[in-house]
Amino acid sequence: MKRIALLTIIPLLFLGSCKEEANKKEASEQTKEIKKDSVPLAVIEEEPEEEFQLNKENSIEFFFNYQKELKENKVRITTSLGSFTIQLFDNVPYHKANFIYLTRQGYFDGTQFHRVVKNFIIQGGNADDKETADRRREIGRYLLPPDTRKGHKHHRGVVSMPSSKVNNPHKLASPYEFFIVVTKPGSYHLDGGYTPFGKVIQGMNIVDKINSQSVGKGDWPQQNVYITKVEVIE
Repeated sequence: MKRIALLTIIPLLFLGSCKEEANKKEASEQTKEIKKDSVPLAVIEEEPEEEFQLNKENSIEFFFNYQKELKENKVRITTSLGSFTIQLFDNVPYHKANFIYLTRQGYFDGTQFHRVVKNFIIQGGNADDKETADRRREIGRYLLPPDTRKGHKHHRGVVSMPSSKVNNPHKLASPYEFFIVVTKPGSYHLDGGYTPFGKVIQGMNIVDKINSQSVGKGDWPQQNVYITKVEVIE
């Protein structure tokens, strides 16, 4: 009986061992398949999204949509000589939207009032450093169409946008710069040629102070007048 029992147990052990080996082999094959399938997933990288840039094709549509959500219309400009506040005209939507957009992008911070013409204007938004040029490239290259028929004249304190000097028969506006009229009571010969888009409502004495600075070649102030901060306010 012991011999019969032993003979019975041995095949069972053998079958169990074979079954265990088969299970191990199946598990090993499954592991290989998982590893094989997972390798491509591990090395796939998502392509980074391209950063949005403004250009002559998309700028008008962009600012048309951007201005729809704008509630604010005041901006405070802080300079190395003091600060003043301007109010933007609501009926000049593209120029208003452009100025607020650039302000929120931090573009104007660190630029200068680079042109001062006595008893006429002060002009800001440019600088003689590489950072300003780099920021312009990052934001994009575009111009804005003139919007001169909204009833705004170039009175003293009015903020307007200069036109680009390069190949520009239609006097499209250079969006990165602006000028403020200092002339009393105004410089009305500019009407129709440039787009007024705001006016100084507080701190005109600072504008006059900037206009009184000594200038050198190209009307550039001999002592740099920095725009340290531009911010949208309620």
